Amino acid sequence: MNSNSPSMPGRIVVITGASAGVGRATAHRFARSGARIGLISRDERALNDVKSEVEALGGTAAVAALDVAEAPAVFDAADRFADLLGPIDVWINDAMVTVFSTVADITPEEFKRVTEVTYLGCVHGTQAALRHMRRRNRGVIVHVGSALAYRGIPLQAAYCGAKYAIRGFSDSLRSELIHSHSGIKITMVELPAVNTPQFDWARTHLPRQPRPVPPVVQPEVIADAIYDASLRPRREYWIGQSTIKVILGNMVLPAFLDRLLARKAYEGQMTKVPAPPHRPNNLNVPIYELHRTHGSFDREAGQNALLVQGPAARFGVVLAGGALAFCAGAFARHFLSSSATRTRSK
Repeated sequence: MNSNSPSMPGRIVVITGASAGVGRATAHRFARSGARIGLISRDERALNDVKSEVEALGGTAAVAALDVAEAPAVFDAADRFADLLGPIDVWINDAMVTVFSTVADITPEEFKRVTEVTYLGCVHGTQAALRHMRRRNRGVIVHVGSALAYRGIPLQAAYCGAKYAIRGFSDSLRSELIHSHSGIKITMVELPAVNTPQFDWARTHLPRQPRPVPPVVQPEVIADAIYDASLRPRREYWIGQSTIKVILGNMVLPAFLDRLLARKAYEGQMTKVPAPPHRPNNLNVPIYELHRTHGSFDREAGQNALLVQGPAARFGVVLAGGALAFCAGAFARHFLSSSATRTRSK
């Protein structure tokens, strides 16, 4: 990541999911550049806390407490921010909720709620941003994605599906903007595991407390990447070696990853601490006490991560495709052979 990025004093930036985790860290990052920031989340008290932090760091902030699943509320907030702060330059779609559960155990209502917030919330934010950006034919929309937008994992089907949907939506919109010769840019940043409060307040049907799959990075690492992406919008950015490996690995050996994740991703997403039977969760209502930037995994979270453009990484795979496919195939054959040997010996 580039620590020497130019600043954007006076730029008007809107951030959804701004009260905690990546959204809160991103608000801090833009505040240090002197940006004027519209903060969106459900919890007004938490938003006012972030507003005070933004202003202490040199930025200006306004808040709108709303649920991004409600499109009219998002549109109204965009209008209000434009009136209070000025024409919107950057819109960052970060709001999300999730449920840790097998598909067999998650309810239809839970699945719908994750989709409405994580996917449709992004759609509503984008439509609100376009209403304002099209008037000046410029602006940047940043979608906060995930490596899971390319590779679904067990126990998070609703969240993975929403992130896949955001990627497809982005591709469609990008083509429409190109067709109309628009100056508006769309960029998507694909995240690795991040130390945010989502693992403390997400609804879970797991027997033990959920956790991010290592390696984990701090929210400030992601905030720096989002800031850079807003200044230099490219089609897509991948953050962290784990994200790069997951996306490229799934391009080459998706069936192998099916089996590997079936073996590793259940235990990898749970701590050793039992989950309380009625753990408070933020699926439908916010939990003010857990609104913070970091989650519970500071001890293992890294302070740096590689940032690459997705197209450049894919081009590298094309150049080395033959060798990569051969090596990956050999590894898969070795793994499956070893697994079969262990099975026969039992």
